[in-house]
Amino acid sequence: MKLRLPNASARTRAVIVAGTLFGALITGGWLLQRGSRTGAFTEFEGAQLFDNVLRHVQNDFVDPISDSTLYLKSVDGMLYELRDPYSTFLPPERFARLNETTSGNYAGLGLETDLRDGWLIIVAPLPGGPAERAGLQPGDRIIEIMNKTAKGWTSEEASRALRGKAGTAVTLKIERPGAPNPMEIRLVRTTIHQSAVRRSSMLGDGVGYIDLKAFSDSTAKELNGAINGLLAHGMKTLVLDLRTNPGGLLNQGVKVSDLFLNPGQKIVSMHGRLPEANREFADTAKQRWPDLPLIVLVDGRSASAAEIVAGALQDHDRAVIVGTPTYGKGSAQSVVSFGDQGGLKLTTARWFTPAGRSIARPRPNEDESDEPPPVKRERFRTDAGRVVYGGGGITPDVVAGDSTIPIAEGNFIHALGANGGHFRDAVTDYALYVKANHGVASPDFVVTPAMREEVWNRMKQRGIDIPRPVFDEGEPLVTRLIGYDIARYMFGSEAEFRRRASVDTALQRALQLAHGSRTESELLRRATTQAHPADSLASQ
Repeated sequence: MKLRLPNASARTRAVIVAGTLFGALITGGWLLQRGSRTGAFTEFEGAQLFDNVLRHVQNDFVDPISDSTLYLKSVDGMLYELRDPYSTFLPPERFARLNETTSGNYAGLGLETDLRDGWLIIVAPLPGGPAERAGLQPGDRIIEIMNKTAKGWTSEEASRALRGKAGTAVTLKIERPGAPNPMEIRLVRTTIHQSAVRRSSMLGDGVGYIDLKAFSDSTAKELNGAINGLLAHGMKTLVLDLRTNPGGLLNQGVKVSDLFLNPGQKIVSMHGRLPEANREFADTAKQRWPDLPLIVLVDGRSASAAEIVAGALQDHDRAVIVGTPTYGKGSAQSVVSFGDQGGLKLTTARWFTPAGRSIARPRPNEDESDEPPPVKRERFRTDAGRVVYGGGGITPDVVAGDSTIPIAEGNFIHALGANGGHFRDAVTDYALYVKANHGVASPDFVVTPAMREEVWNRMKQRGIDIPRPVFDEGEPLVTRLIGYDIARYMFGSEAEFRRRASVDTALQRALQLAHGSRTESELLRRATTQAHPADSLASQ
């Protein structure tokens, strides 16, 4: 990088460069001497160094920076240099969001929204919330919030406007597909509990399905209720979906595992620097449903407490794990509140499965781009003697999932490029048009060429210019997305889920395993014979 000095002669520049280089050599040599003499700073030297650097930045840096900003940057820099992605300082807003995640509670209207064409579209009102009680529907467009246009708002701006103190009111103006005029609705914010169980359904053939999206402070209780509800509807096998579950509270991971294990069976062990960080957790109660075969779905976004559950159930042969390898977060964090200043999330322990596995994904060296192949990972044994692996996340018993995109669909996505969001706007716009005109009568509708043509026209109106053959070759993807959106906005989230489930590779593999399997041991035997070729490679 060159330093430009306007209006300076070449000779002057040479003198400045030489002086700068001489100064750098002197100070650099001094630092090298100190490094070779001590190898590390004493506590006093470190504090003195920090104070000296801080004073020079405060007084001499080219741009003025407030002391509070410098202190925050120092904190961020210290935590960054730990090279631990899970240790971080959380400003007040982020700390509040973390508390919402772990409690599942917030004050608002109970709305799931999406941004389409610059407007907030209601995806679904949450059951029992103010929005549902007021009659808001999927597909409603929010055009004003408190008499201010909502056009062009970001998700964060919308969230701040819709949420607030419980008991306070907010006025929305709504456009509904098919309605002649906008509607003005006044709602009162209340405390909303975001259930960890996002879906509980019977899939036929005696298979129950539960989508568990978080480990908040009531997860085990909610899961227990959902399972009992499905059993009352004739469930014979449970598919527990932990995909995209980022984890949450350790104690809830332990309690969920406890639902399926026998007294005394280990669940997880923690090892840290402080005595209180070293703990072992074991099952304390009898199984609730000992004869219920269990399949657990995981993917690369299943992390933390979700991995604790999957690892415990796999090590004790209590569930067949289906999907793709999990995230690989083998550490636990403690959270410290600093009041109005925010809080600290700090890694204080590493955790291990009952078989002794650390599933932490190894960090590649500078000359490596991928994790070590499965054959190089440390082997462990389940209670029944099956081989499982440490490192790199939880490896499923049966690998299934859409790891590759078909070439034609990939070409379509590539052609869209930065217009991907506008394409989704076009699809949603058409879905709302279909709703307004009652264009389909059944959730099992078929997406026709005429429907795809309508989406193509809406794409062109938004300035999306891609070759028509690329669009036509991407027909399977376009058809799926049109089907999902029409089902969502016309018939609700359950109808959308059914369409997605029919093409969900991992879920369909789970249903194949469940068909005809009456016990967990039968599930495990079938999983062994139906394992993905990659599993065979890992077990050699």
